[in-house]
Amino acid sequence: MQAILALEDGKIFRGKGYGAKGECQGEVVFNTSITGYQEIFTDPSYTGQIVVLTTPEIGNYGTTPEDNESNRPYIEGLIVREFSRVSSNWRSQEVAEEFLGKFNIPVLADIDTRALVRHLRDNGVMRGVISTLESNTEKLIAKARSFPKMDGMDLAKVVSTKHTYVWETGERSHLPDEIVGVKDEPARFHVVAYDFGIKHNIMRKLRAEGCKVTVVPAQTKAEDVIALKPHGVFLSNGPGDPEPCTYAVDNIRRLMGRMPIFGICLGHQLTGLALGGKTYKLKFGHHGGNHPVKQMNTGKIEITAHNHNFAVDPDSLPQSEVELTHINLNDNTLEGLRHKNLPLFSVQYHPEAAPGPHDSHYLFKDFVKMMEEWKG
Repeated sequence: MQAILALEDGKIFRGKGYGAKGECQGEVVFNTSITGYQEIFTDPSYTGQIVVLTTPEIGNYGTTPEDNESNRPYIEGLIVREFSRVSSNWRSQEVAEEFLGKFNIPVLADIDTRALVRHLRDNGVMRGVISTLESNTEKLIAKARSFPKMDGMDLAKVVSTKHTYVWETGERSHLPDEIVGVKDEPARFHVVAYDFGIKHNIMRKLRAEGCKVTVVPAQTKAEDVIALKPHGVFLSNGPGDPEPCTYAVDNIRRLMGRMPIFGICLGHQLTGLALGGKTYKLKFGHHGGNHPVKQMNTGKIEITAHNHNFAVDPDSLPQSEVELTHINLNDNTLEGLRHKNLPLFSVQYHPEAAPGPHDSHYLFKDFVKMMEEWKG
């Protein structure tokens, strides 16, 4: 079937539609990862976004439930150069088209994704519509312009769990019928994880480090977290603009100094706001698995996975209280911070990245060490 992408600035791309028939709206962003498309599909941080994948062929190794980062796909739509309708991998249980089709997520393929990515890089991310139903491009452009902008949108409480639960599964192996980790070992620490759109592999990494992980809704009050008597608090990734999440910022402030805190992605941005800083929206965001980040204290370079549209303004943070720990080498944006006096640190990127890279796994051990010292 034929499909059309219409951007809010009037740019039109025509190609073939796969998966679900219909329309989707969202902010159009691009991701440069070579592998891990299923993890991208199921990352709650992509709520409200149509994702363009720059790797030319997508879907060729199928999908498997083990690779899900949540209980379903969260992307609004998918745009690729070539979409494979078959899979060739012993782990595959369902082809990508069937996987997305079950959740009514349309796919636009057979377009020049390089031209689209260059357009977004030059002009910034923008709202768009994918349609297999409407051929009137003026109507589609109007729909793209009518979709709410990501700025000012609180999506964390939308994707968050509605009920508290305990995560049980440790790290997994890709060997047949084998699970590795610490699922049955007694936990040394109890971590309460705020779910702003949390990814499964974050919880696997915490569990593998010997942590009991209790996941709570995004709007859980600080007093209720303290009542659970955790050794530490984790602030998860998530979608949308951090500034409207005033409930989260207030709770973080009330937890600071009471126990160790570790934040990732949206959790990092919320930490920056709780420390008195400000956030701003990037031109086209960081989305991919190969971003170089520098450790400021050692000079070491980590290759890291990113998925964010907002960043913390380092100049807005109180220099007497906050140490800048990581900087992005592509554009010098802030990638990590640590409080000089309190047990609190956060990073903008994803150390839990699945399928990788793995350069930043040490951060989970740093969190455990911080809890050990605090407990002692």
